[in-house]
Amino acid sequence: MTPTVIYFCRLGDMVMLTPLLNLLHQRYGNPCQVIGTGSWTAAVYEGHPDVSNVWSFHRHLPFPLDSSWSAVSRALRASAPGPIYICERHYRQLPRIRRMLWLAGVDPGRCVYLTDEPVTGPEHLVDRLLRQGTRTPPAIRVADYPVPDLRSVDGPRLYVLDSDRAQHRAWLETEGASGQECIVIQPGNHRSMGPRRKRWRRLNSDDKFWPLERWGELIHKIHAQRREALIVIRGSPEEVSLLQEIKAVANLDSVVVYGQGLRPLFALCEAAHSMVSVDTGPAHVAGALSLPLAVLYGAESPKYWLPRTPSGSPVLGVGGPPTSNRADMVSVDALFDAWRTVALRPHLRASGRP
Repeated sequence: MTPTVIYFCRLGDMVMLTPLLNLLHQRYGNPCQVIGTGSWTAAVYEGHPDVSNVWSFHRHLPFPLDSSWSAVSRALRASAPGPIYICERHYRQLPRIRRMLWLAGVDPGRCVYLTDEPVTGPEHLVDRLLRQGTRTPPAIRVADYPVPDLRSVDGPRLYVLDSDRAQHRAWLETEGASGQECIVIQPGNHRSMGPRRKRWRRLNSDDKFWPLERWGELIHKIHAQRREALIVIRGSPEEVSLLQEIKAVANLDSVVVYGQGLRPLFALCEAAHSMVSVDTGPAHVAGALSLPLAVLYGAESPKYWLPRTPSGSPVLGVGGPPTSNRADMVSVDALFDAWRTVALRPHLRASGRP
């Protein structure tokens, strides 16, 4: 049995999906094939033992016109009689997925939908996904594939490749920072890297945006605490202008801008000392790589979205309902205190190194 998992979501959700992938791998005996959206999806699961194949669709292009469709339809048919777990909950994407399954000739009895079970109270996404993994498609006998003890489920967890580490070491050498402690600042989110990023900022309608002067003040406080550390303001290539603005406000020699893609982020998180991030996908990457982490929230609640770690490394959320509904309602001192709490707490990384 090869399980298939379908989830058309952003980076953070795909990281939080990894405990379900581990559960299904244990339960059915084979790693999962994952169908998602976004060209970055395959990069998330590189080297992951719970994933065998990854396909991704453009989020808005009609799927029969997408180059992935023929391969996905063949894979869905070839995976019979394996289970298919549809984790999508967005009302626009669910009809699209149902059409995909129908056109691929998938037996509905192979399918388990996340939305078939109602949410009865506050529940973290990881817990809801694991609850879905304990259910069994009607076409499969429960006794043949018993649910493993949930205490054995690993994750969220991501994996760093040797090539990622080599690239990171090369970057440190170019910065003259080999062997130097790194503290990561992640100020952006999906709105700050999209085509409408200037509009979001002009209208002040991004609830996760924190004023640049506060980032500068926070960086100065961190620098005063860890004077020998290199402070890395990290973001995607599309966010470099924002990162440069924050660097200019901070005006410290120990601050560098790191506008790189997804896999370099993995190696940076594995090697770094700690991170301060807004509520965004890279924060979940950091958690899945056991990086001590303070997360700044806007309108979303940490009860549902706080990153989880595979090793018990410290994570603290600041802001979010019911205390606040915009990041700019959170003070510099509150976020700094959260960072100091997680950064100075003794712990072991997933590799076993302090």
